[in-house]
Parts: sequence; C-alpha cells; structure tokens
Amino acid sequence: MKRNNFSAVNKVVQTPPVVKQPKRGLCPSLTQTHVLSVLLDWGTLPHHVILQIFQYLPLIDRARASSVCRRWNEVFHIPDLWRKFEFELNQSATSYFKSTHPDLIQQIIKRHAAHLQYVSFKSHFVSALTVVFVNSKSLSSIKIEDTPVDDPSLKILVANNSDTLRLLKMSSCPHVSSDGILCVADHCQGLKELALNYYILSDELLLALSSETHVNLEHLRIDVVSENPGQVKFHSIKKHSWDALIKHSPGVNIVMYFFLYEEEFETFFREETPVTHLYFGRSVSRTILGRIGLHCPRLIELVVCANGLQPLDRELICIAKHCKNLTALGLSECEVSCSAFIEFVRLCGRRLTQLSIMEEVLVPDDNFTPDEVHAEVSKHLGRVWFPDVMPIW
Repeated sequence: MKRNNFSAVNKVVQTPPVVKQPKRGLCPSLTQTHVLSVLLDWGTLPHHVILQIFQYLPLIDRARASSVCRRWNEVFHIPDLWRKFEFELNQSATSYFKSTHPDLIQQIIKRHAAHLQYVSFKSHFVSALTVVFVNSKSLSSIKIEDTPVDDPSLKILVANNSDTLRLLKMSSCPHVSSDGILCVADHCQGLKELALNYYILSDELLLALSSETHVNLEHLRIDVVSENPGQVKFHSIKKHSWDALIKHSPGVNIVMYFFLYEEEFETFFREETPVTHLYFGRSVSRTILGRIGLHCPRLIELVVCANGLQPLDRELICIAKHCKNLTALGLSECEVSCSAFIEFVRLCGRRLTQLSIMEEVLVPDDNFTPDEVHAEVSKHLGRVWFPDVMPIW
C-alpha cells in the first residue's frame, strides 16, 4: 500500500529531465566567446574614454601605452592631451628610463609645443624649456621651479607668448633678476598673476609694475624663503612703492608665504604693507603679529601654523580692530585664551567666513572652557561652529 501510493505521488510531481548546461567560464559557447572578446578588447574604447585615462598617466606611461595599438597611438597625439602638462626630469638614479627620458621629452615637446597652454617645469633640462618657448603660441600659464632659467630665456618667452600669457610663477630661479621680470611685465599685456621669490622683488620692480602702460595685476604672490640657511638680513620694500602698485591696481591681491625663522622677520611690517593674504609656515613671534595688526589694513586672510607657548590674546584683538577686511583665520600650534578668542570673533562678526582653529589652541580661563567656546562663537558668527581636529588649509 505504501509502495503504490509512493509511486502515484512520483507520477504527479515528476518534472522533465534537466538539460545539462555548460559551466560558465569553462566551456563557453561561440556566442559567449565573441562577447568576451569584445568586452576585453581595449582597442574598441571610444577616443574620449582613452583620453581621460591618458590624462592620469605620467609621460613615460603615456608613451608606452601609445604603442599598444593604432587607436591608442591616435589618442596619444590628440592636442587636448597636451593642453596642460608637467615636465619633471629629476628621475631617480635607479630609474630604468633615466637615460631615455630627456629624449622622449624633447620629442614630445617638438611635436606638441604648439598645443601647450598650462606648463609646469621642474628640471635642469633647459633646452626643453627653450623649445616650449619657441614653439608654443598659446601658453597662458607657466610654472618654473628648480630650473636654471635666466633673463634671455624670459625674453624668448615673451617674444612668442606675450599676447596669451596670464600667469607666470617662478621659484628657486637664482639666475633671474628684476630686469627679467620687467621684460615680462613690459611685453605681456594680458598678464594677471605673477608669483616670484622675495629676493627678486624690489622697489624698482613694483614701480615698473605700476606704470600707466602696464596691465593691472589681479594677484601678486610672493614666497619669502631664505636664500641661504641661516640668512638673517632681508631687504625692505618702501611704502611708496607699495602705494604706487595699489594706486595702479587697486584690486590686486598680494599674497605672501613666509618660511622663515623668528630672527629673520626683522625688516618686515615696520610700516604699512598692502598684503591681503598671509601664511606663516614656521613660528612667528608676537611682535610680528602685533605689527600686522597695525600695518596691514588690507588683510583678508591670516594663517599661523606655529607661534610657541605665549598666548596671542592682544595680538589677535589688535588684528580684529584694525584689519576690517579680515574674513579668514587659521591657527595651529599656538595658544589663545578662550575669552580673547571669543572677543576676536565678536569684533569681526559675521564677516568671518572661514575660521579654522585647532582644538589645542584654545586655553581655558576664568570665564570659559574650550567646551563652552563653540556656543559663544556660533552666536557671533550666526552659524554653528566647532574647533577643528585637523587643519584644513
């Protein structure tokens, strides 16, 4: 009985036999093989996709990739790939490509110099730089670092790019003089941003930049770094030279980056200086910060990365009272009492759009603890504010 019932049930629920399917990845059909071959064929990628990939590759990797197939080689020579490029020839001594890298650079520049618009150079391969200057007719931005460029090289630059050049940034270029910069200023009528080392800056240069025939600069960026370790004496810029520049270009932003030791600041900010953005990468004394409050009325942004263990209460309050354009402050590795910081924010009010203060900067006093500061500061700013754990600048 049981046996017959079991047989009946089997007849009811019996299903058709299962057709054996090929295991995926092991025995693909002809159609699957074709699909996989198409998916794995990188040569079928659209030009714009390959172009995006190439833009992330270093020069030597671009060159190697261009030899993969004809399609990739076509993309390698698209002008859009060479609008912006950084030429860095300081190869490691163990680099396999060390002996051929300069030759490759030379070939690329000769073919694509006419397309270059934004160029960054960091090398001792001066001939490559000269080729760029001679062949490029559309350079709008050039950054030169650790390259022995000289005044004649700058003359070649302006002779070929005077109508297009908008930004010239130079640092660690000991062979360039004020005359070389003046050559650029006289010929590049579209120049809007100039960045250079402080040792090139002079009264003569500022007065020349202020002449009626010259363009109105929008940004003047100055790196203040010791020419030699241990250098103490820096030349000063007279007030009338700064005044002439501001009269000619009233909206110019003057940005100064300081990488000095405390004893090297002696000549700075003794009289009115029209700086708008100040960044101190090393320790700066209370004396200098006090001068800034008295002599930098155009100050918009101030970043102090280090000061020491003396509270900056009076100095910050002085800056808040006299620098009416200040909208951004960053403090790290220094000390400010909670009450003084709250007073600083109260004086500046809601014009403070950026306020990055490290937690350890705030020192408790009789009136406030660091935990209570955020509520008071938020009230004066009109938005929620908290101290930072890591600097954002």
